[in-house]
Amino acid sequence: MCGIAGILGVTDPEAAEREVRAMIERIAHRGPNGIRVESGPGWCVAHARLSIIDLEGGWQPLHAAGSTIIGNGEIYNYIELTEDFGLGDKLATGSDFEPLLHLYALEGEKAFERLRGMYAFCLIGGDGRTWLVRDGFGIKPLWTNARHTGFAFASEPNAFANTHNSQFGAEELLALGYSAQRHGGRVEPGEVIPFSSAHPRGSEDPGFLRTAGESEGSVKNTWVLASARMSGNEGEILDHLDAILEDSVKVHQRSDVPYGLFLSGGIDSTAIATLMSRLNARPVTAFTCGFDAPEARDERGAAERIAKALNLDWRETTFGEEDFWRIAPQVARFLDDPTTDYACLPTYKLAEAAKGTLTVVLSGEGGDELFGGYGRYRRALRPSWLGGRPAEPQIDAPFLKDKGAAALARWRQAADAPDDYTPLQQAQYADIVTWLPNDLLLKLDRMLMAHGLEGRTPFLDKEVAAFAFNLPDRMKVRGKYGKYILRKWLERHCPAAEPWAKKKGFTVPVASWIAPRAGDLGPRIAAVRGVAEVCDVEAVRAVFTDEKQAHNRWPLMFFALWSLIHVEGAEPAAALKSLLGEA
Repeated sequence: MCGIAGILGVTDPEAAEREVRAMIERIAHRGPNGIRVESGPGWCVAHARLSIIDLEGGWQPLHAAGSTIIGNGEIYNYIELTEDFGLGDKLATGSDFEPLLHLYALEGEKAFERLRGMYAFCLIGGDGRTWLVRDGFGIKPLWTNARHTGFAFASEPNAFANTHNSQFGAEELLALGYSAQRHGGRVEPGEVIPFSSAHPRGSEDPGFLRTAGESEGSVKNTWVLASARMSGNEGEILDHLDAILEDSVKVHQRSDVPYGLFLSGGIDSTAIATLMSRLNARPVTAFTCGFDAPEARDERGAAERIAKALNLDWRETTFGEEDFWRIAPQVARFLDDPTTDYACLPTYKLAEAAKGTLTVVLSGEGGDELFGGYGRYRRALRPSWLGGRPAEPQIDAPFLKDKGAAALARWRQAADAPDDYTPLQQAQYADIVTWLPNDLLLKLDRMLMAHGLEGRTPFLDKEVAAFAFNLPDRMKVRGKYGKYILRKWLERHCPAAEPWAKKKGFTVPVASWIAPRAGDLGPRIAAVRGVAEVCDVEAVRAVFTDEKQAHNRWPLMFFALWSLIHVEGAEPAAALKSLLGEA
């Protein structure tokens, strides 16, 4: 996990290097172990390193087989690739990225399809071609930006400076909680973009052709490896699940620095904890965040029960009202690509607590999407006369000028699934290409990188994904239960998880913390330029006086903070003080 930045198509090397150095400094929090900047013919790149594998020799950019690479993330199957292709004698480092350079020399861009991991990288090939590549789920971020000095890329849009505007997906953010559309230079999950220095300047994407031998804007969804349905009886499928999950957790633990996990007490994180406990001789360190508020779901009881059963080194931290007002502006600061998901708040606090103890954190993101865990999936499978409805966002944004209609239309376009998918798979696909990369994975990346931690997601291994997505529907949703086969697996391997107990929704009591100040916050939030541009100002004020709309206060407050910080240039603490009338 690191931060990368660079400029391609460079014609003024000195100007490009100054700009690249400024870019990497803006995202230096992603790589607390050091920064390196390097230039070559027509390019300049920079790397802010968080040392995970080969602490001494893994510095980037890396050079081998005539090519150069700079990357963010981890390639988990680098050991297997090294063995399968006989690369051992050719490697100068133990870096997980170096084998890719040798594979590229052997088979060109086909090598990208062999990768198992989370990554965003720029590969400058010895064959004269240059590539920007992002992993199939979008676990690692990547952005591009056309500049007078060349074509820039970076791990976060903040690296580019002064590129935000108040229309930065604002309607979608306030309607959906995230932006599902391509905007502002975001490279899409699974996208493989070749660079051509001969590409005409002044085009929408100067220097880059968003094609990999396909139509413009093509995206390779590499998370589904096969369309064949998984077969076998339940016992055989459980055995296969056990083997494939264990293998994923095993490779996700590859690290030369301390690793552990975030444990919520739910199905997904408990499955990860169960396998980590099996694979490690020493107790695995696990962190849980709880809330000292009566209306919030406190996960500490379930997490402690599981930790005792699995002999984990369990650490708990709490999140209270004081944390909310301290952390909220910092969350807005680090979410330069924004999401209003209030789960960012405890995730930030967990990362803050884990820093100094852990460097790598495994987490359960992706379990619901791949194994069919959400209640909306079950509703989508019911007939309308039994309360069934499509598994699409239920928008409640009366303060938006268009009430969220345009955002929903764009979501439907982005979420359009292949016709041969079952109705359940279509609902899963919609979440995998919208909600997962633009909310859940964005949250994990930004909140952990704010503290120099690496987040890893074993469920989003492409081997696990191909297995889970292609399971028969009855192995995912059965009766009132989602994640059926995962619950059966936990029943066998960690009964302390109580996998058939009714799941309680995750909540953070933000409405209660905002309520005492709502009357003062409303008019000031309504007056923020970014808010006024997309919202009905009177309707925004009404949100802060009508208790029935209290659930909409956090999204509006977050967007106001975000706009003040990223559009108007305010410091995080000053942005909050201005909304509270304390400036």
